[in-house]
Amino acid sequence: QVQLVESGGGLVQAGGSLTLSCTASGSTFSINALAWYRQAPGKQRELVATIDSGARTNYADSVKGRFTISRDNAKKIVYLQMNSLEREDTAVYYCNLHKVVFGVPYDYWGQGTQVTVSS
Repeated sequence: QVQLVESGGGLVQAGGSLTLSCTASGSTFSINALAWYRQAPGKQRELVATIDSGARTNYADSVKGRFTISRDNAKKIVYLQMNSLEREDTAVYYCNLHKVVFGVPYDYWGQGTQVTVSS
């Protein structure tokens, strides 16, 4: 069973930085695609960034140039470095692991970590 545990959220002033971490267990981590999503109050969960097994990355337009996703396969950790934070980045951030087993997709989620950006 895959388990994901996020950490690193908190309160930060606009313009500041935070780094989120997500530690995985129970999975062949290195071959899985990983992602960060976020959900602001009253809004749908949205994709923030993805990184595949080859470390290719993709970002939502709203965070391009400010956020960086990376992974450490040996430690089974995926990171989200967030710079130049804006109030609009306030949300609960969720780590996601996506795997396909015999053609069947599976998605696993962490419990979420709160990021609050104050003006």
